[in-house]
Amino acid sequence: MADVELSGLTKRFGALAVVDRVELKVAHGQLVCLLGPSGCGKTTTLRLIAGFLEPDEGTIVVGGRKLSGPGSALPPERRNMSMIFQSYALWPHMTIRENVAYGLTLRRLPADEIQRRVAAILDVTHMSQFADRYPGELSGGQQQRVALARALVVQPETLLLDEPISNLDANLREEMRFEVRRLHDEYKYTTVYVTHDQAEAMTTADLIVVMNRGRIEQTGTPRQIFEEPNTEFVARFLGGTNILRGRRLGGSGPEIVDCGAIKLVCERGRGTGETAPVSIRLHQIELHRSQPPGDGRNVAPAEVRRQVYLGATRDYLVALADGTELRAVTPSDLDIAAGTPIWIRLPPERCRALAS
Repeated sequence: MADVELSGLTKRFGALAVVDRVELKVAHGQLVCLLGPSGCGKTTTLRLIAGFLEPDEGTIVVGGRKLSGPGSALPPERRNMSMIFQSYALWPHMTIRENVAYGLTLRRLPADEIQRRVAAILDVTHMSQFADRYPGELSGGQQQRVALARALVVQPETLLLDEPISNLDANLREEMRFEVRRLHDEYKYTTVYVTHDQAEAMTTADLIVVMNRGRIEQTGTPRQIFEEPNTEFVARFLGGTNILRGRRLGGSGPEIVDCGAIKLVCERGRGTGETAPVSIRLHQIELHRSQPPGDGRNVAPAEVRRQVYLGATRDYLVALADGTELRAVTPSDLDIAAGTPIWIRLPPERCRALAS
């Protein structure tokens, strides 16, 4: 079983801890995305798993076998892992068939076994018709499929991907997200996938690990991370959100936070301390031309500062009476001009109080 376990994993460059006491277990057959901004430590973590770097503290155990610890690290070629980089690193002088077969040739497998496995993986990745072409004759998306085929054909215990589709254009990136997930469902290799793109993480991952400044900020399924962020960093990084800050009013029921121009009842989450940030996603805010009916909770007058038509939606910037600005995304058929006074409602069941 090729589960991956990181215990107290730490890597320093000088005085800076780029990876800081990371604890993570990736179950056998699971696809885990390390998600975060540049400099958060996700790629360094991946390189530690691959064996390109040696940890200063902590251990890496794969399938019950210790691969890395301070002062000892099994070299990459003995880890039974495949890694795909941002640059596809295909041999330009080899055909696609030869590129895919390269790892099997190094392992000195019988010729008929190599031929069978290469043919099978080219078929799965929809690249059979390009087997006799050279990398320079393929599109970026096709080259990415070849890189995936080459990594999978050697049947690794663990598959490592370092922002593998970031060099593709927007349409190809969208296509390849689903392709990565399809291939994972087909082969079920234990996979660690590094990305800064939330859409990639949401599309491909069984589990998302949000990293910030070398540490794990939160771990959960895509739905948990999106709907139940624990911190302001996670709420902002994964999906558009508004953060309002105010004074906690206490009580045993739902969290109530006085944000000045609006008092918010938060039926999700719980703040800590005297103040609490409150998160609500852009698409969860309601805009009304007149005061909405109901109990008046989480309702306040506002004014439209600007709106942008985006085809299926409109992106609004609205201001509360005290100047606090919020963004809202609505269906495109709601067309309210800039300068128009409106009412805004932040549904209590959508407001989440976060840790301070």
